[in-house]
Amino acid sequence: MDFKDDAELDPSQVEDSRAAGPGPRGGGSMPGCVLPIGGRGGCLLAMLGLAALLFFGQPLLSGLDGGQYGEAPPPAPQRSGNLAERCRLGSDADQSEDCRIVGIVNSIQSYWKQAFAGRGRTYSPAKTQLFGATVSTACGKADSSVGPFYCPADQKVYLDLSFFNQLVTRFGAQGGPFAQAYVVAHEYGHHVQNLLGTMRRVGNDRHGASSGAVRLELQADCYAGVWAHNAVRTGFYAEPFSQRDIDQALSAAAAVGDDSIQKRVQGYVTPDGFTHGTSAQRTKWFSIGYQSGEPGRCDTFTGAI
Repeated sequence: MDFKDDAELDPSQVEDSRAAGPGPRGGGSMPGCVLPIGGRGGCLLAMLGLAALLFFGQPLLSGLDGGQYGEAPPPAPQRSGNLAERCRLGSDADQSEDCRIVGIVNSIQSYWKQAFAGRGRTYSPAKTQLFGATVSTACGKADSSVGPFYCPADQKVYLDLSFFNQLVTRFGAQGGPFAQAYVVAHEYGHHVQNLLGTMRRVGNDRHGASSGAVRLELQADCYAGVWAHNAVRTGFYAEPFSQRDIDQALSAAAAVGDDSIQKRVQGYVTPDGFTHGTSAQRTKWFSIGYQSGEPGRCDTFTGAI
């Protein structure tokens, strides 16, 4: 995963609140949520985060996690200097995790802007906010234990970089730069769903192996694969992704499957509690998107999944 050295980054697409702490908005009621679900004050936000089971899924897992899933991981180390100063070129993205996220976000949004335009639509960019420990959003307050998530009320992706270490140490994923890219691309898949109105298709169908919630998540995985197929065309990468890169994404997708998490935490699988899809489903739909490169192939709401 090599950025073009002279690719111009747009750090304005990423906000960094790690040093400043949580913003002024929010509150425990999560007023910006578009769909309430059970659990600890959850909403659609809970379903949209790639690792939402870390926090909102705790009641589902009946506390059999030994307390780990209710605790926030250590905050990511603070960086000195702002992103605008440090993240200007692709060469910066190859040297810095912060700047890598900027480059990934830039490439993802460049692709979706092109894809929407090709279908006579307008893509509205969504910012990513880096945070540590806690953050206030238009969907309410959240902490690091939520994992990455998208808030439809303010159209932002929220990311605590310490999650990427948790992805390896707690979930057993391979890790690596492209695992990070998969996570971010998945969350932007939710932004695309929000813009297209797909989120409304979930309705009250929020749990179960074939639920609307699972179908929504699998479509976001597919959209992540679509971006990966087309990423080199956005002009940010020096060459197409290698099989090693794709393997990192597949490992991450498998690690956060509902069945994988449930086996690890409670020792058995309860399909009625699924909200994101199995490991096999998540890798399948990422692969469908990656192999086809076509968003139209990501119709998870029709037929079997």
